[in-house]
Amino acid sequence: MRFAQNANEIFDRCVADYHVTDHVDAPAPHPYPEDSLDAILYAKCRIDAVQWHLEDIIRDPHIDPVEALALKRRIDASNQDRTDMVEDIDTYFRNLFKDVTVSPEATINTESPAWAIDRLSILALKIWHMREQAERSDASAEHKQRCAAKLDVLLEQRNDLSEAIDSLLSDMEQGKKFMKVYRQMKMYNDPATNPVLYAQNGKEK
Repeated sequence: MRFAQNANEIFDRCVADYHVTDHVDAPAPHPYPEDSLDAILYAKCRIDAVQWHLEDIIRDPHIDPVEALALKRRIDASNQDRTDMVEDIDTYFRNLFKDVTVSPEATINTESPAWAIDRLSILALKIWHMREQAERSDASAEHKQRCAAKLDVLLEQRNDLSEAIDSLLSDMEQGKKFMKVYRQMKMYNDPATNPVLYAQNGKEK
């Protein structure tokens, strides 16, 4: 199974599409058939691209504190959307391989396919922005050289991760590996488990 090459092409397209407008509130394109895995991967990377730039904005030392708080809330919501989408991708793979006969010697991976794919999406963003830095016309030669060296490492990392993902999916297809879908259960987002939130809820009653 050669999944990673297609995923990388989708992620690269998504990052390039984002930078057509380079605005966190620009409407997102929908270049793939609705509900297809390609569409889900594209939407996942779009979340990552927007959040990447929100993280840049919130680090402005002159940002208005009220605006910063609103951005922090937006980033928190984006993180939850990202987590939900990764879990949806894992559910896709679990259903894809549900009829595979698992070998008695099969082992589980340290991370699920979708969380590895999540890292692949982030790498597409890192590669875009590091290449941008390596080609900056207003930067020093030293800066560009340093960023070009980092870009080489990122490209090598993406190649290695892509091979690892394809190997994992191939092993799952053959029953050599198996997977479980663990929900993240982020306690700070839940008003029933975040002590600050449930204490506040108690005061309001």
